[in-house]
Amino acid sequence: MRRAGADFAPERRNALGPASWPGLLEASRAHADDVRPGLGAELEAALSAILPRWPHDLPRGHIHADLFPDNVFFLEGRISGLIDFYFAATDLLAYDLAVCLNAWCFETDGSFNVTRARALIAAYDRIRPLTPAEWQALPVLAAGAALRFALTRLYDWVHTPEGALVTRKDPLEYVRRLRFHLAAAGPGAYGF
Repeated sequence: MRRAGADFAPERRNALGPASWPGLLEASRAHADDVRPGLGAELEAALSAILPRWPHDLPRGHIHADLFPDNVFFLEGRISGLIDFYFAATDLLAYDLAVCLNAWCFETDGSFNVTRARALIAAYDRIRPLTPAEWQALPVLAAGAALRFALTRLYDWVHTPEGALVTRKDPLEYVRRLRFHLAAAGPGAYGF
């Protein structure tokens, strides 16, 4: 995807990037503790920890921003297609990798699969080597990605009307991932 889009000139703001996170939390704050007591305060603390550390000078380009397993098709063990570019934007390239770490490298029991993370990062790095600054920023980028999905899931959880033909997703799944990333001391937490 990086190679194919390298010459694509138009840019699109990331509507669900860090600038949107305080508003998402504010819009859901009144009902956050209905989902789990203390959730609002935990998300507020995470926001306060992540935003001041958010990098602004890393390589930028076109990102998918939602590259979950259900948006990737495989044929005979190889990727054959990507779908759902609704959230695609121009943003930090390593942030897209951080989204993938969250989507692909946690087990159903919530544990982080360091072997899968190591393979994902190594394969990415072979195509587009990460800069030293990107390596150092990986924990905050991954925490930001987890926070983004926790917040959007929380928003949907508390604002989806009863009887809507939408499957709400549990925001707490990403809160648990967020905790892992906030505790990461550095890129070593991801297998490197």
